Amino acid sequence: MNEIEAVGVGVLAGTAPGEEARTSERPWLFGLLVAPMAVLANGIIQGVLSFLMRRQGVGVGRSSEIISLLILPQTIYFLWSPITDFLMRRRTWLMMGSVAAGVLMALAFHQKNLASHTAVAVLFLSACCGQLVVSGCGGMMGALRIERSRRIAGSFYQGGSLAFGAIAIFVLAMLAERMGQGLLGVVAGALIAVPSLLALAAPEQKLITTERLGQTIGRIGSEFKNTFWRWKAIPYTLTMLFPIASGSAIGLLPSVAQDYGVNVHQMAWMNGVAGALLMAAGSLAATLIPARIRASVGYLTVALINAATLGILWLGPQRPTTYYLGVTLYLFTIGTCYAMFTAVVLEFLGYSGKSGSGRYSIINSLGNVPVAYMTALDGWGGNRWGARGLSGTEAVAGAVGASILLAYFLTRKTQAAEVLVSP
Repeated sequence: MNEIEAVGVGVLAGTAPGEEARTSERPWLFGLLVAPMAVLANGIIQGVLSFLMRRQGVGVGRSSEIISLLILPQTIYFLWSPITDFLMRRRTWLMMGSVAAGVLMALAFHQKNLASHTAVAVLFLSACCGQLVVSGCGGMMGALRIERSRRIAGSFYQGGSLAFGAIAIFVLAMLAERMGQGLLGVVAGALIAVPSLLALAAPEQKLITTERLGQTIGRIGSEFKNTFWRWKAIPYTLTMLFPIASGSAIGLLPSVAQDYGVNVHQMAWMNGVAGALLMAAGSLAATLIPARIRASVGYLTVALINAATLGILWLGPQRPTTYYLGVTLYLFTIGTCYAMFTAVVLEFLGYSGKSGSGRYSIINSLGNVPVAYMTALDGWGGNRWGARGLSGTEAVAGAVGASILLAYFLTRKTQAAEVLVSP
């Protein structure tokens, strides 16, 4: 068996389950469970917040500094996310984190100036609490034993994140013109907290308990060793860190729209709600990739296609049709890449066990590293070679990185018992 075939040929562990077992896992539900964090991160922090601060007279530079600070928890949340592996079930932590984040968001909006130190501090705490949704979902997805269920869960998770973020931007931007900031904060808090109640519909997962602290530490140590302390962890780590399908061009493509003759309104539509829906559709399209194809192979293959779509903007004529075609295909395939990235994270993770949320958070955080350096590299390419240089830089870097790792995964052998299973 080579790396193109999934471990267990469609089943993570054990023998092939019946249809009843497949249905009971309800993987599509993760598209709804991610809603609180989608509203908080994509809809507010990276969505309407800069618009609201601008209305208060806050400069672009100050807004950028605040938003950069507020997205920091997405990179460092592995420092506190392991708490979701202890004391209570992960779905309970998800609800608690969402409610706390919603309340804190409402309190922040009740400050006169969203750029004040108090408001920023409360917003930061809200973002930290919201990350419990991510770690909780990660741990629960890692507990799914059927490979097909994991793929569907990852696709709906990413699709829901993008779709709910776009909806939140639209709703809050519309309401901002009709109500005061305090009431808008209540609505924002409700949009974060209320969807978390859907966690009650999630399949109940076993709470792993041990009699002594030493047993717990031993179990966690064994799980971390089986995930990270092995030679095969190296290519997975490189997959997280290589400049592959980072999506860094998403925020930069609007800046070169005019070079292709695209006006402001067309650019706003293409890179706004329509773009988010394209990425959500791409995420859901990942469910069409057969579970027998290893997640890492599927991800790297789609990443190569994503790099090729940037080639349209890089090498094509600078016309509006080139921009529309290139951006449409890029956003759709980056959505598919996001879904397959989650599948790779779960493949790297293995079975959740006792420390699934903590291990998921560490692996997932690594994926933010290429986003940071590729944003800088794309900007450098744009400054040096113009509009074509921006897309060309990401296309070449992504294609080279994906080709190297895809060649590795396609030529390596694996054994069916590779994935960590619960003892």
